[in-house]
Amino acid sequence: VQLQAYGGGLVQAGASLRLSCTAPARTFGIYSMGWFRQAPGKAREFVAVRSYRSGNKWYADSVKGRFTLSRDNARNTMFLQMDSLKPEDTALYYCAASGYYSYSDLTSIVNYKDWGQGTQVTVSS
Repeated sequence: VQLQAYGGGLVQAGASLRLSCTAPARTFGIYSMGWFRQAPGKAREFVAVRSYRSGNKWYADSVKGRFTLSRDNARNTMFLQMDSLKPEDTALYYCAASGYYSYSDLTSIVNYKDWGQGTQVTVSS
């Protein structure tokens, strides 16, 4: 699966950004699509995901209530709306696809085999 992530940028704390991730049409509906992020010197961490089977969306506690997943099926694109950004949200954000569908599987990085290139999000204080 070839994924393309874009939409990052440099913003001030409290601002919003929307990240986008496109996938091939033939795979967009049959994979769970998620976002991870990696800050300098830290491990890559789970941010949010939508299960392809149930449509359920799950978010990391650190972004719950501020980040929102959505999708445009006609454009094979997934969005991550990020509001009330904080300096600690600064990271390289990756979209990824997984054949799994449960919460426990989708919050584990090892269960994603297809990754897009990262898009940098920098939040200044």
